[in-house]
Amino acid sequence: MLEFLAEAWREPDEGIWEVRGARQHFVHSKVMAWVAFDRAAMGLSAAGGSGEAKRWRAVADDIHAEVCERGFDHKLNSFVQAYGSKQLDASLLLIPLVGFLPASDARVQGTLRAIEERLLIDGQFVLRYDTETSGDGLPPGEGAFLVSSFWLVDNYILQGRHAEASSLFERLVSRCNDVGLLAEEFDPLSGRMLGNFPQAYSHVGLINSALNLTRTTGRVEKRAEQ
Repeated sequence: MLEFLAEAWREPDEGIWEVRGARQHFVHSKVMAWVAFDRAAMGLSAAGGSGEAKRWRAVADDIHAEVCERGFDHKLNSFVQAYGSKQLDASLLLIPLVGFLPASDARVQGTLRAIEERLLIDGQFVLRYDTETSGDGLPPGEGAFLVSSFWLVDNYILQGRHAEASSLFERLVSRCNDVGLLAEEFDPLSGRMLGNFPQAYSHVGLINSALNLTRTTGRVEKRAEQ
């Protein structure tokens, strides 16, 4: 898999959201490729495989450098959805969660502020991206993907904004139905769930955030290091 990815990471793709527009160099895709090589290098190094570890670490470093150079927009003071784009994307919230950059990094903090300003609705629902201007091949307008809001909870925890994280988490949990289930999306305007129901991603986000909130130091940080 790593042998394939060593070449494939340089190619454009459809991204985490499987957009129906043209293939692009999505930042999230590059970051997750970095995760693969970063974890491989750490695991092999721990197991004594120094030669292979150095090889994969070099690939991880190449990806990291390229993303920081081409995936960050200095005027927006934020990482962007894809190289050369001005679009924001909720998946950028994963950058500190997977350990690509620390939460204290100014670029991470700038990205968080930009997402709060442009993709956050009603203080709790994070849109995947701006569907009005995305050109993703779909008609504009959709509900908010709930997992994105749980990523925001985890970012608040990493930033030390524990009261905001707890408040947001409680508001999101209040959207569960009578048996505690969540759909894929939530429509802030109608107050209704949308999309696949129940949706595993939403519940994975809920569980992760719950664990992170009960371990206000260590849990997200540990996950970002592994």
